[in-house]
Amino acid sequence: MIKRILYLGYYFKELDSKKLGAFIKHAQDATGKSKLGLWADAIQASLKYNISILDYFYFRFYELSATEREAFAGTGYMYEYQLKMNPKEHRDVLEDKIKFIEKFKDFVIRETATIDVLEKNSSKLQSLLNNSSGRLVAKGSKGQVGAEVKILKAKDYTPESLIKYMRDNNFDLLEEYVMQHPDIMALSPSGLNTVRVFTQIENGKLHYLGARIRVTINSEVDNMAAGNPAATINLETGVVDGPGVFSDITREPVSVHPVTGVSITGFVVPFWPEILQMMEKAVFVAPENRSVGWDVAITEKGPELIEGNHNWCKLLWQLPAKKGMKGELEKYA
Repeated sequence: MIKRILYLGYYFKELDSKKLGAFIKHAQDATGKSKLGLWADAIQASLKYNISILDYFYFRFYELSATEREAFAGTGYMYEYQLKMNPKEHRDVLEDKIKFIEKFKDFVIRETATIDVLEKNSSKLQSLLNNSSGRLVAKGSKGQVGAEVKILKAKDYTPESLIKYMRDNNFDLLEEYVMQHPDIMALSPSGLNTVRVFTQIENGKLHYLGARIRVTINSEVDNMAAGNPAATINLETGVVDGPGVFSDITREPVSVHPVTGVSITGFVVPFWPEILQMMEKAVFVAPENRSVGWDVAITEKGPELIEGNHNWCKLLWQLPAKKGMKGELEKYA
């Protein structure tokens, strides 16, 4: 209990007050409960179910029974689970994008280079500036959850100004922009739409915890935190079998992309067998990390890895499924 009280203090420290205010109002309108009552229930739930204050609203605990609440893996539970499955001493290869690209180079198609290489190798820098997409992705190698990522137009830069821009903004990695498969471009062309595959290694064998497609809506990045929806993918068929769900509880799920008009539900993910074949190999490159959320881009040539996440998102995993899935992890805990 002492640990959970400490967690609660951390949750209060990190609270997004604007988001919380909107969530409380939505919950009040939906249930008729008072603000004080919701606060009291959220605090009690945090201590009892090992969740954060915002988790209470993300998971709509204000509408759920005790049994339904118990099924959700919240922030505290996930922190402890992922710490056990992906020990800190082995996480570097996933936390550092430069190390990740080197370690998983067999599964990376796009051209990449560190800023140190670019400063020494003018032909490499020119090659990236001349890449066929006409765009570049500047990254901070230690950035998390879509942070420290900037999409650039190659025509706007000279070799010198690009290096200066990267130095000035603490970007130490440059990548060619991924040209995604035409079917995915038709679904949403505003940004790179990736597939997140959740995997678990147990007794030397690969187990799938699920897969989601992240869909951009007028956004260059596809994270749910950036306001985008995600939907479940049938692991056997590669067909999206649910609507796009937002982490913002004030927004309704969408079955059709609101800009392109392409159906999200029923969308067939290209190269699905090839994605699973890639996973069968990739998860064992750094098997010390037993539970990973893999971001996969899909090009005309096939799938490629963007990154692997040791602290993969509980919301992306459970919200599109519209249920708590802690039981899936308890098989391995």
